[in-house]
Amino acid sequence: MGDSVQLINHIELYVNSAATPSKQAASVDAVATLVKNDLLTLEALVREMEMYLTTTDSIVRSRGILLLAEVLAQLTSKPLNSTSIHSLIGFFTERLADWKALRGAIVGCLALLRRKNDVGIVTNTEVKAVAQSYLNNLQVQSLGQHDRKLSFQLMECILDRYSSAVGELGDILVYGICEAVDGEKDPQCLLIVFHIVESLARLYPGPSSPLANFAEDLFEILGSYFPIHFTHLKGEDDDVKREELSRALMLAFASTPLLEPFSVPLLLEKLSSSLPSAKVESFRYLSYCTTKYGPERMAKHAQALWSSIKDATYVSPQSTLSMETDWTGGMTFEDSDIIAQAFVLLQEVVRQDGDFISLIMSDSDINIFVNSLNRYKEFDEIPEQDKQRLYAVGRILSTCARPSVILCNKVFESFFLLLMDAMGLSVAKPSGSSNLNEDCFSPVKFNFGAHYLCVELLAACRYLTVSLDDFTSILDFSNQTWCVMLSNFTKLLVRAFISLLRSNIGDSSKNAYVYVGVKGLQILATFPEGFPPVSKSIYDNILLELVSIATSDINKTFLWTVVLKALVEIGFFIDKCPDSGKVASFESTVVKKIVSLISSDDSALPLSLKLQAAYDIGTTRKDFMLKVVQGLDDAISTNLSAVYGHESDKLTVKLLDTYSQKVLPWFLEIGGSEEIPLNFALGIWDKIGNTSFNLGSQEIPSDLIGAIMTAMKKAVASCLEESQEIIINKAIGVLFSSNIFELTGYKSGSSVLKAEGLQQTHNFRYPSGRDEWLTSLFASVVIALRPQTSIPNGKMILQLFITSLLNGHVPSAHALGSLVNKLPLEIKDSSISFSLGGALDMILHSCIGTNDTTSENDGSGIDFSSLRLNTIRIQAEINKVIGLAWIGKGLLMRGHEKLKDVTMTLLSFLTLDNKAGVSNPFNDLIEICDEEDVHQLMRCAGESFHIIMSDSEECLNRTYHAVIRPLYKQRFFSTIMPILLSLVMQSETSIVFRAMLYRAFAHVVSDTPLTAILGEAKKLLPILLECLSMLSKDVRDKEIIYNVLLVISGILVEKNGQEAAIEHTPSIINQLIQLTTYSHVTAIRETSIQCLVAMSELPHTRIYPFRIKVLQATSKALDDPKRIVRQEAVRCRQAWASIASRSLHF
Repeated sequence: MGDSVQLINHIELYVNSAATPSKQAASVDAVATLVKNDLLTLEALVREMEMYLTTTDSIVRSRGILLLAEVLAQLTSKPLNSTSIHSLIGFFTERLADWKALRGAIVGCLALLRRKNDVGIVTNTEVKAVAQSYLNNLQVQSLGQHDRKLSFQLMECILDRYSSAVGELGDILVYGICEAVDGEKDPQCLLIVFHIVESLARLYPGPSSPLANFAEDLFEILGSYFPIHFTHLKGEDDDVKREELSRALMLAFASTPLLEPFSVPLLLEKLSSSLPSAKVESFRYLSYCTTKYGPERMAKHAQALWSSIKDATYVSPQSTLSMETDWTGGMTFEDSDIIAQAFVLLQEVVRQDGDFISLIMSDSDINIFVNSLNRYKEFDEIPEQDKQRLYAVGRILSTCARPSVILCNKVFESFFLLLMDAMGLSVAKPSGSSNLNEDCFSPVKFNFGAHYLCVELLAACRYLTVSLDDFTSILDFSNQTWCVMLSNFTKLLVRAFISLLRSNIGDSSKNAYVYVGVKGLQILATFPEGFPPVSKSIYDNILLELVSIATSDINKTFLWTVVLKALVEIGFFIDKCPDSGKVASFESTVVKKIVSLISSDDSALPLSLKLQAAYDIGTTRKDFMLKVVQGLDDAISTNLSAVYGHESDKLTVKLLDTYSQKVLPWFLEIGGSEEIPLNFALGIWDKIGNTSFNLGSQEIPSDLIGAIMTAMKKAVASCLEESQEIIINKAIGVLFSSNIFELTGYKSGSSVLKAEGLQQTHNFRYPSGRDEWLTSLFASVVIALRPQTSIPNGKMILQLFITSLLNGHVPSAHALGSLVNKLPLEIKDSSISFSLGGALDMILHSCIGTNDTTSENDGSGIDFSSLRLNTIRIQAEINKVIGLAWIGKGLLMRGHEKLKDVTMTLLSFLTLDNKAGVSNPFNDLIEICDEEDVHQLMRCAGESFHIIMSDSEECLNRTYHAVIRPLYKQRFFSTIMPILLSLVMQSETSIVFRAMLYRAFAHVVSDTPLTAILGEAKKLLPILLECLSMLSKDVRDKEIIYNVLLVISGILVEKNGQEAAIEHTPSIINQLIQLTTYSHVTAIRETSIQCLVAMSELPHTRIYPFRIKVLQATSKALDDPKRIVRQEAVRCRQAWASIASRSLHF
């Protein structure tokens, strides 16, 4: 009884038109759940709803029928017996005549028709009855959009799933569908309509079928939608894209050849439209319809099709010069959409109908143009339109020759000999020997058009040959007309192309000839091996000619560039189509020669071009890149032994840069093994460890040190843990043999450097440039190690870096930061020599004298009494600050608690001013050091926060496997900011101290993600403005000012930030106006004006009082010497003028 009452409540709620849609949907779900869970049978549901299904109240009846239909829609996977299905489909079929309950009837029919075979489906007889009731009773176009959509979905379902049941309806079905779809305008409905037409075409494919009787009427309906054009977008229409609807209509056009007599004339007619989009769509539809209608039906349209294609591509070309035309001789065009689709149509028509090509070959305009190619002796004399037509003719002939051997024969028979004659080539002339000797070359006959079209035909032939799957088919070409003709002229063509390159045409006006000559040789060299016209000797001669230019002809930059590109393309071709003979020839002729240039001094090519050529050639094949690597290794090894000379230094840097910036990333991208970087790293250490490698006291150039360090870091970073352990063991062995560990004062069994020895450490200097280089190179290895890599002799390595750090060696600071970032927290196995805790104890004891057991300090964990020996020289303290910054960065990124100790120490250096009124154990330094030196130390302490927060390319990044904890910058910001703000409040008595704090504050804020800043914007904005005001007095802080200004800009463009800016509007505007005249950096003036534009978006009442002041400032900015500032000033003036009085006078 309770279930029945609940059911009635759900039914009553649903049929109640006052109920909300969500409640009605919940009722449907509840009833469907009861039926799914067998708590309610479908028969019982129908009995309970009988009154609602048969009542004379049309509103209740329609809601009741729709409820039953919606429930059935959720039961598509629930098995139902045939009796229930028969009763329900009969009921809904009858209800199709009840126009007031039509939606429920359609939804019910759809739900039953969409059921699968294994759960019970309707019979063909029942489907036919549904279709007949649909055709007899539904006036589809009189319905609303949603009901029309449901109606079309019902017919779509019938045609797709039950076509055999309705096939015999014939004319009635076709006519009914035409009547239903006529006049439809809704995009979603049209998608279904176009698919219904496709289904109808599959149902009645024959020429005598019912569809044939109504083909013209049906196309009259379809044709009215072409081309698809949306006049407006609203509501659900946004879900349907124009391209999607256009493709659906195209499929409907091409669904049956019965529509060809009507569709093709319409599409041809639309090609004369003034709308470019209509032309593009017409060509696209014609291309697709051509493939579906077949050549027999399209034959009668051949002349019209060719006229349309010719008009779009040749008569009135709309192509434009490409941006790359300077490097292709001036003949690279970008096709408009119309031209691109026209060539697609040409390709389809030629492929479908072999006779179509006769129209092109016999076209008088094309033949006249080809015969008049010798009108212009110079490329620059050719008018722009004739260049476009030459390009079009080349594309047309190439498109015609590509599809088949027969078509290629026809094109060659019509034009090839004509082009050879225009180029001055004749088989009657003796060809000489098989080799292309110097005496074989005669002055070339310049005819750019003929050369260009010849290259286009060669490209088409090459495309035809490489599209074949087997070698046998290539041999079959030997008897083909085009192949025989090409064989007769191959040597002459090669000589003609080489003559273009050898002629004295290095000026830019002849670049077009150079490009065509190189392109022709490239195409001939990329025919498959065994292709009769291009023998091995010809192939080898082409390679020799191109290589001779690539290795010597630097005075002709354009020629050298296109030749290198051609060699690269040839290399890629043989890699894709591996022919053992061609690979061997390319390797011996090209790769070997190019690689030999790296270490050769004979060539006139500068090293940068040698390296570019070697790398570009190497990228074509892994085996070739291995040859390049070997050449680089040999050259680097040789040059490292001769780094005393300035020129040798620069050469070595270029070699190392090529290795680290190009070669290694290329191997990583292709998934190469780590053998290459491992061998490189070991090779460098072998070379340095060699007793003959002695730099003495020679000072090594910094750029050379930087290049070799970068190469070493990237090589080590590319290796896995095992290989890295091999490298670091090798490096330590070299360091031992150099006695560098002894120079640092390390003794076996000593874990830390005692305080009394620190003074001696500060006086330590590397006895030779070699020792400093060794330390830098070893630091590079440590920086790039993975966290899991085991490091032997850890204490000794730490002592080396600590000693070097205290003497100003920055790479050692990077290495220490990397170590504390990656070392394990504890020793878990014997392979780990020391842990993070031990390393930190050693670093902090040696550098700043920390002692975790000390209690007599200021709470920071630092015993500053032990620093007395470390404060003798300011420079030593600066070195210490830099080291602590990198160590702190490593700790911050991994989220270690010892960061607090390092941070508090840096803050102690930052607050080193006895006028500040802040207690500091370092204040005694002022008594023994110059004030300027103390300020330098304080500035360095402020800069240390930039090191901690900024991203580094040198170390501690993902490339070098740093341990990075998420949101580490945000956490540091939230921790340090209260401390900095408190110190700022205490610093009012000391301007210097306040400026130092602002620098640290600026660095922290600038490198913190904006999302974290926005949350504290109200608190930070006043400090940011004071920071700008104070730092703008010192030109050395210009970069800091710009970074702070970017932070303010970010705040002003965000909604949360704007709310904070409202409270500080006067201060912000005044400070920004001051920066509009900042003379030292253009970007600061530009950004400050951009911020003023953002301020104009704030509430009118807050900004209106400052309108005159801002407009006066922008008036001055209109005279700024930099154009970009003047542009921003105009934009700012417009934004503020819109809120100002129109009658302002200045």
